[in-house]
Amino acid sequence: MQALLHVDLQAIAANWLRLRAVHGADVAGVLKADGYGLGAVEVGRALLAAGCRHFFVAHLAEGVALRAALGPGPMVAVLNGFEGAADVWPVVNNLAAARAACGPVLLHVDTGMARLGLDVAELSALPPLDVRYVMTHLACADEPAHPLNAAQKGRFAAVQAAFPGVPASFANSSGIFLGEGFGSDLARPGAALFGINPTPGRPNPMRCVLRLDAPIIQLRDVPAGTPVGYGATWVAQRPSRIATVAAGYADGYPRSLSDRGLGVLAGRPVPVVGRVSMDLTAFDVTGVEAALGDMLTLMGPENPPDALAARAGTIGYELLTSLGSRYRRIYR
Repeated sequence: MQALLHVDLQAIAANWLRLRAVHGADVAGVLKADGYGLGAVEVGRALLAAGCRHFFVAHLAEGVALRAALGPGPMVAVLNGFEGAADVWPVVNNLAAARAACGPVLLHVDTGMARLGLDVAELSALPPLDVRYVMTHLACADEPAHPLNAAQKGRFAAVQAAFPGVPASFANSSGIFLGEGFGSDLARPGAALFGINPTPGRPNPMRCVLRLDAPIIQLRDVPAGTPVGYGATWVAQRPSRIATVAAGYADGYPRSLSDRGLGVLAGRPVPVVGRVSMDLTAFDVTGVEAALGDMLTLMGPENPPDALAARAGTIGYELLTSLGSRYRRIYR
């Protein structure tokens, strides 16, 4: 029996439409890391059908695969850049890449993140380029009060003034919700498309787009005092029923959820007991109707990625992009 990853393409498209409405201008789809673990090709086709015409990936191979799936119409841009010719556009992040460019490019200028992008002082040294968009990336958009947001806004306004008539791309998922001054010709949301909350601390305006179910492959009734799992980190305090499911940290269910994760079975929350193993995870299902072969939900509307990530001490982005290849993906 195999764990199942259900992906709601209609919900992803609805999230894109919601982001476009909030932004008030065009919105791309950022499909890095195989569409945040959910399938770049399938998600890309769904977004294309919804009206999306701009896509971003991280690496050239991702861009080539997405171009083959979407056809010649939409823009496909590679955030990490590349050298040579391909039917996708590179994002130019440094002078060396600018000098090697031989076609349309997007120009990335660093305005305060100190990660990728040209320094503002380097702009005067640029060779002639066919610049289709000038862009930057917000470092603290998920913290609306952070002073770096306003600083980056001001710096990017100066960059835009140096490229009159060239469209601009500014806001990421959280940046779309920062309000006046953070709009541009093209926003670049990624995680929000996939249900991650772009407004931490406030209700999530995005729809949940997935459900991850793992089959119960062992049921065991244990008396009080029975240890469960590696290291005997959990010991039954009462007679308990333990369900072991076919998913573990090799599948992207983090080991940090040992003794602290929650699943859902028959509509009821059930806790992880013991350590998460490579291929297996145990849950205490005492008092919950359970049978071999039943599907226990590891992540979904009742247990969304952000909530599970908080228990794991990480972020929803990491959970999604770690979703393993052993899950059978079902699209609707």
